[in-house]
Amino acid sequence: MSEVLVSGKSSFKIEVPYKLIETGIKGKKPLIVYLHGFKQNIALFEKLTSELKTVEAYHLFIQAPYPVFDHTKSRKVEEWGRSWYLYDGEQDQFIKSLELASEFIQEVIDTLLPNLNVSRVCLFGYSMGGYLGGYFAMSRWKHVNEAIIVGARIKTEVFEDKLEQVEHIKFLAIHGEYDSSVLAEPQAKEIKKLIAFGIDAKFALLKEKHKLTRPFLDTAKEWLKSIGYIIIS
Repeated sequence: MSEVLVSGKSSFKIEVPYKLIETGIKGKKPLIVYLHGFKQNIALFEKLTSELKTVEAYHLFIQAPYPVFDHTKSRKVEEWGRSWYLYDGEQDQFIKSLELASEFIQEVIDTLLPNLNVSRVCLFGYSMGGYLGGYFAMSRWKHVNEAIIVGARIKTEVFEDKLEQVEHIKFLAIHGEYDSSVLAEPQAKEIKKLIAFGIDAKFALLKEKHKLTRPFLDTAKEWLKSIGYIIIS
């Protein structure tokens, strides 16, 4: 005979690294927050996005909290790729995980902001980080000025009756025409929806696949330049 006396849930805390880099002259400048893709980490993502360091800004790289087990056992835990959220196909679980990850990102930003001289905040999210970046911008609209979403879809359906809150945010969606992991058409429809609502949103379709290559970075940098960001080299 067995009897369950009590069951419940408890929190388990893990340390998650972030890295802040400043480029350009000292003074008031933008903060760009980088959200990497699935199985990536901040070390890899910093290398992949190095071209964007030519933008005068604070560059904040945050690592996702969930480790993705390295079955090869050839890398140390700190070198493993990471995941931003847990997704089993159920939308409720998806949104719950996006919200938890957004709370975590906001906590990191809030910790740093008092010591920085920030003029505006831009999100740069790729793939899984792009889904999160879109959700963060929509849910934390007071704290975001621009959002660059690469190889992902902005889930506007979650905020269907709240789109007026993000009218001040400028969106750039960049997608690969040959992306078979995340199809381009759904994201193109999301951008059209934002435009129809009067939001400053642009969609750039490149002849690329689902891989963060130089053309994506060049497109992002040119867009940032067009809206007032300073390119230092």
